[in-house]
Amino acid sequence: MDSPINNPLTLKCGLKLKNRLVKAAMAECIADSNGLPTNVHNNIYKQWGAGGWGMVFTGNVQVDRMYLGDARDTAFDSSQEAEFLARWSALTEGCTKVGTPAIMQINHPGRQSPLGAGTRGFCEKNISPSAIPLNLGSGLVARFASSFLFGTPREMSQQDIDSVINRFVDCSRLAHKAGFQGVELHAAHGYLLAQFLSPKTNQRSDAYGGSAESRARIVTEIIHGIRDALPATFCIGIKLNSVDHQSRETLAACVKQLRLIVAAGVDFVEISGGTYEDPQMMQAAAQPQQEKSARTLAREAFFLEFASAIRHEIPDVPLLVTGGFRTRRGLAAALADNACDLVGLGRPAVVNPYLPNSVILNEDIPDEQAYFPTKPIPPSWFVKFSGVKSAGSGAESKWYSKQIQQRGRGK
Repeated sequence: MDSPINNPLTLKCGLKLKNRLVKAAMAECIADSNGLPTNVHNNIYKQWGAGGWGMVFTGNVQVDRMYLGDARDTAFDSSQEAEFLARWSALTEGCTKVGTPAIMQINHPGRQSPLGAGTRGFCEKNISPSAIPLNLGSGLVARFASSFLFGTPREMSQQDIDSVINRFVDCSRLAHKAGFQGVELHAAHGYLLAQFLSPKTNQRSDAYGGSAESRARIVTEIIHGIRDALPATFCIGIKLNSVDHQSRETLAACVKQLRLIVAAGVDFVEISGGTYEDPQMMQAAAQPQQEKSARTLAREAFFLEFASAIRHEIPDVPLLVTGGFRTRRGLAAALADNACDLVGLGRPAVVNPYLPNSVILNEDIPDEQAYFPTKPIPPSWFVKFSGVKSAGSGAESKWYSKQIQQRGRGK
């Protein structure tokens, strides 16, 4: 197929991708009681591995079992290294034996770790760069969820920061040993690294707060730590939130941070967006068509305009944009316009794990028929009543996690 979608790409680390299609990270929420992947994971990743993707990302793997985003998250625990390697090696084999690079997305939820998710005690707080609680909404249910389920986080000490850095590095080391070609640092969606990057959640006055550059320090130290511990051929990517590029101040701060992050040694940058307080990606999916700009409609993806602004400022780093692509034409246009180098598909990849081979790269299917819609999940009455901003998107994510489980079980 003569299309930019099918063009190979070699990243700075030397990792070769056969095409520009990335199976984006989707939270599976099906780990066993020790935070390890199961045969259900293995089965679905075999399907993604054989589906024709240029690269496959795992759902987020938490670097500390004390702090999970969901009780069924996969997680790193240095005390069970042998079992960690055995389980994850079985998963990567399903991808790498057919030549599909596998990337482990690694994460720490920070203040977005709810009560009961993780091994910390019932009265032990979650952590964040500053003691600023989540604001899930103004309704009674939303205020209760903010204060009871999440609470006010404990401001991290220097020891906490050092521990988090070491955990990201150690998890990357074991990912490499388990056969992964790289890791992606999750610094979007309001999780811990995003909390450090943002002035709204990072109001520290030490070396890890204050200026845009200082707020990025924990991220650059993690990248340097991984680079020092592993071969130069190991791929490191990062997932970042988009910002309103109409604001010169926010864009300038983002560019300053991104320059430092790229200089530290990342091979690609993924653009995404949203937090528990403001789930932009899910809201964009449900936004009425007439409310979207004509440009965004024409180019489909939620965050392409921000990616274009970043491309102008930092032209040399490969950009991956995830969210909103639903047609072959939309994918090809984004790549042909040089708005991004890679395109990520999450929910469509759950609906059809073999999407690249069966539809996108299938020459027997004409462009006008090469589309891949997803199933919108209408919010329940309780979600509407609750006033919790992220409840609707959370319910939709749970539905797709359930589909991952069913496909992994052969249903």
